[in-house]
Amino acid sequence: MKRIALVFSLLMLLLGSFLTGCVQQPGSSGLKVVATTTIVGDIARQIGGERISLTVLLPVGADPHTYEPRPRDVAAIHDARVIFINGLELEHSLEPIISANSSGPVIAVSDGVTVLPFSATPGDAQHTAGDPHTWTDPNNVKIWVENIRQALTTVDPSGAELYKTNAETLTKDLTELDSWITQEVALISAANRKLVTDHQSMGYFTNRYGFEQAGLLLPSLTTNASASALDLAQVEEVINTQGIHTIFIEVGANDALAAQVANDTGVTVARIYSGSLGTADSGAGTYLDFMRFNVKAIVEGLRN
Repeated sequence: MKRIALVFSLLMLLLGSFLTGCVQQPGSSGLKVVATTTIVGDIARQIGGERISLTVLLPVGADPHTYEPRPRDVAAIHDARVIFINGLELEHSLEPIISANSSGPVIAVSDGVTVLPFSATPGDAQHTAGDPHTWTDPNNVKIWVENIRQALTTVDPSGAELYKTNAETLTKDLTELDSWITQEVALISAANRKLVTDHQSMGYFTNRYGFEQAGLLLPSLTTNASASALDLAQVEEVINTQGIHTIFIEVGANDALAAQVANDTGVTVARIYSGSLGTADSGAGTYLDFMRFNVKAIVEGLRN
């Protein structure tokens, strides 16, 4: 399997070199850094600042569970001095390519986080490491910050002071974000802190801020799954018996299931972000804004 991945990677690298002149590339100055997701990339960018030349592999809106790498991704991985991944098998589809092509260290930013379990379905068998969506609690992202700072300092010691200063600023922002979320959540009565979402991605958020994951439209960690009639019947029973009046689905996800549940139960459907930041003009273009967007949507949807 690894040999097949290596051959595929080399072919992709050759093609990527050919396409370099056809595809917009990051600036040539600065330490070459790769991040897998837009969320990991935003944190790396805030710490590295202008000292790094950052390539984010997944475009806005891509599902990290199922993303297939492009030729230019292989080239970026090959050239990177350090690669930041979320870890916990979130980037399952990218792991063989990263392993076969990386020459610098591969840093899982979630290392050190207290990992939450989840009730896996057969389609999620690769996620034996636990719930990878660690970023939904900003206190976990503080651990990301330190992991990224240490890694950048190791490969670029002359930038240590900048990385330290930027990491301290971001850690302070994350502390303030956590306090703000706590205040906002307090506007929702304890009885109404029940989330029904399209897939299992809010575990760390619910654990930190006193919510219950009452139901899932898709009993999975990824939107790349399907729901049975029994799954829908069970979640509709939860909605009806527990008085839930808003359900939340990921921006960009297929809303057919949510529309069916809404039609059957009369609930409102609200959108939140999950595995990707939004576009620059979306109100969720940075991690801090991403979290504020989601919290505002949740508070508006559940407060009465």
